[in-house]
Amino acid sequence: MKKAFQHSISIAMAFLVLFSTFSFTVDKHFCGSFLVDKAIFSEAKTCGMEMETSSEDSCCTNEKIAVEGQDELKHQFDSLDLNQQLFLTGFAYSYIFIFEDFSKDNIPFKDYSPPLLVKDIQLEDQVFLI
Repeated sequence: MKKAFQHSISIAMAFLVLFSTFSFTVDKHFCGSFLVDKAIFSEAKTCGMEMETSSEDSCCTNEKIAVEGQDELKHQFDSLDLNQQLFLTGFAYSYIFIFEDFSKDNIPFKDYSPPLLVKDIQLEDQVFLI
């Protein structure tokens, strides 16, 4: 069970790294206010009307949306300033010791035997439970 959980988490982390570094563009072609075509990774097909160089009289528009991925995967610990380094080391230190088990049963009188009863204290004080 533990191996399967670790395996699934490692696959999920691999996909997270893959998709965080993945960049793509979405190209949309509008004729008036109607969407004619949209394409990912390539140019969108036009509606057949030639677009002029001056887009003042043209009814067609192209829209490009670029999603840039992350280029730098490894952050250097030296590039952080002193306050950030102190925060990270303090956080890591406190996070490690959250899971330490301090619930040891310490019974100080475990090795001592009870005192011998010489007299019956209830009869001496005449206190009885009814």
